[in-house]
Amino acid sequence: MLAKSQLLLVLTGCAAFMTLASGAAQAASEQVGEVSTAFRWVGRNDRVVVEAYDDPKVQGVTCYVSRARTGGVKGTVGLAEDRAEASIACRQVATTVQFTGKLPLQEDVFTERMSVLFKRLHIVRLVDPKRNTLVYLTYSDKLVDGSPQNSVTAVPVPASNPIPLK
Repeated sequence: MLAKSQLLLVLTGCAAFMTLASGAAQAASEQVGEVSTAFRWVGRNDRVVVEAYDDPKVQGVTCYVSRARTGGVKGTVGLAEDRAEASIACRQVATTVQFTGKLPLQEDVFTERMSVLFKRLHIVRLVDPKRNTLVYLTYSDKLVDGSPQNSVTAVPVPASNPIPLK
């Protein structure tokens, strides 16, 4: 029988393999700030963090995501399951928006794990060609039971700069 620490190592290895095998986009986030929401005697406090994600295929657009992070001992060592709620606001942060190539109508552009196994935060970019707008949706999924909680935001692109589609 495996000891708890051995089992944890095996599960962590499986999660890392599944992340690599999934082929999902991994964007580096930059933490903008955080606020404490609940005091924990041991480990970090529960908190809400705000992170910035630059869209890898759309230069000049940054998405800001706020979400809950669980503290305590499990949260401090990365074993806690974070709550499924998240909020998103994407904005044009440069004078012009530039595209690195053609965009599909829908693409999962950022993912990040929210638990050791099977729960992920997703940010999906949808293109609304009729309005020349980029729509970003955030939600979380879980292997068995995802969450219907979601948040959406849109970045209009000037008509003089049509969004290139695949």
